[in-house]
Amino acid sequence: MDVALDGEEADFKARSAQYDAIVLDIMLPKKDGLTLLKEWRQEGIKTHVLMLTARGTLEDKVRGLDSGADDYLTKPFALEELLARLRALIRRGHEVKDPVLRVHDLEIDTATRTVKRGGQAIHLTPREYALLQFLAFHRGRVVSRTMIWEHLYDEHDESTSNVVDVYIRYLRNKIDKGFESPLILTRWGEGYLLRGDDT
Repeated sequence: MDVALDGEEADFKARSAQYDAIVLDIMLPKKDGLTLLKEWRQEGIKTHVLMLTARGTLEDKVRGLDSGADDYLTKPFALEELLARLRALIRRGHEVKDPVLRVHDLEIDTATRTVKRGGQAIHLTPREYALLQFLAFHRGRVVSRTMIWEHLYDEHDESTSNVVDVYIRYLRNKIDKGFESPLILTRWGEGYLLRGDDT
């Protein structure tokens, strides 16, 4: 995570690195957030931007969104809400970059939200699909139950592990059952992973 203390520094960083998302305050010294955002969009910088402002009027929100913001949050706000919105923007960004995810003989079309394995269509519930897509973005790497829970629910409670295990079981029944090699693997004490190209 990088931090910029004024608009000029923010401008330099946005142009010199690839970010999953940018949290941009409208009221920045040297160069304000709306001006920055308009310039970035005109020059083809497509990074998702979440605007922050102390102004809560509808007119200000419309101006922010019209300038190219993907989401808008009015101060004061809860940190949990900011993080949840950022996760949602990053998920949306993945969908744009990777319309079809391929893992061995599994195909996940993120545009149509359809799944096939070995050419056979597999029907998934929205939550099962979200879980599979999350595992696919991290294929070959272990994701913990907590990471999965936060991706699926954007909140936390004591039943985290049980619920995640149940959904992994549902998914295995649809993705792995009847196929020779399982794709959803367990790493005891760590979490789960979707088999990568070299696993």
